[in-house]
Amino acid sequence: MHNDVPPLRIALIGHGFMGAAHSQGWRVAPRFHDLPARPDMTLLVGRNARGVEESARKWGWEETATDWRAAIARDDIDVIDIVTPGGSHAEIAIAALEAGKHVLCEKPLANTLEEAEAMAAAADRAGKNVFAMVGFTYRRVPAAAFARDLVQSGAIGEVRQVRAAYLQDWLVDADAPLTWRLQKDSAGSGALGDLGAHAVDLSQFITGQRITGVSGILNTFVHERPLLAEASGLAGTASAERGNVTVDDLALFSGRFDGGAVGSFEATRMSTGRKNALRIEVAGSTGAISFDLENMNSLGFYDATAPDTRQGFTNIMVTEPSHPYMSAWWPTGHILGYEHGFAHQAKDFVEAIAANRQPQPSFADGLQVQKVLNGVERSAEADSIWTKTI
Repeated sequence: MHNDVPPLRIALIGHGFMGAAHSQGWRVAPRFHDLPARPDMTLLVGRNARGVEESARKWGWEETATDWRAAIARDDIDVIDIVTPGGSHAEIAIAALEAGKHVLCEKPLANTLEEAEAMAAAADRAGKNVFAMVGFTYRRVPAAAFARDLVQSGAIGEVRQVRAAYLQDWLVDADAPLTWRLQKDSAGSGALGDLGAHAVDLSQFITGQRITGVSGILNTFVHERPLLAEASGLAGTASAERGNVTVDDLALFSGRFDGGAVGSFEATRMSTGRKNALRIEVAGSTGAISFDLENMNSLGFYDATAPDTRQGFTNIMVTEPSHPYMSAWWPTGHILGYEHGFAHQAKDFVEAIAANRQPQPSFADGLQVQKVLNGVERSAEADSIWTKTI
């Protein structure tokens, strides 16, 4: 890490599961990547003073606070990184942008289309030297980034069909506690926004096409759960009291892309046996690619132009120095993990800010994903009627 580069002073708002992941990214990125600015972990903000102090000591933040508005007002803060539940994204991000701070905000961008539109508008108003990015971190898995490179290079020809699914099973137990992710006021939606947003963004990122219309259904299998006694990771321990689930457990939808491709999408927390299976397969006129987050260091590639005696999916180990992001890490074959995507996110964000260019994905990109999620909700409410998203 070079101490002769200018600092980029970070305030992280929130300190749960994503707080740990973002902290890991900020801490590790400058130690493995040669960055043009130095991310300084200046301030960690949370509602509970004792809890946020414990998190700051554990993760390496210099100071703590309980008031995000005061954090935004500080002159020694350059970046506001938002990892709170979606219900507070818009208020915090808009205030930060109006104060001239760069913003990194976790996905989905907001709980509602109206909030996402307001956030994108605030990013546009912020001026040419203030930037905002939404944290679709799976774009930065080297195999996913390489999939995009292959598709964009024409390696699979004309993109015709996309199959994307994000499968988890952490809510199969009907007595799993009622966390904030199961409450519409905090989360906006359930599997649709939490998981479906990733499937939508990754499919658009890899194909380079945008979804223009959808037809979908939403379903809630468990309508009442024990209230949360103590949080731990995505879940926690249950209390004796119970409350209503106000979001979906499952989202299924089809979609059309503006480049002519057709897609099918699945987002579920009820896929028994699947832990974190974000899967995408893109079929083209001369080949196909296949990616699964549960096997995140490899990519399937099918070359339909090869002689028929040699056709079949090839398993590419995406660990070569020439693969995206890999040159900073380990020798060939030494795999990466979930946390590395957050270091890559920090790297890309810092490089863009230092170069005075818009980091990707932008709030406009986050808004476009929100339009797709909103389209699925509207379609589901109207017996799966075809609903335009652009």
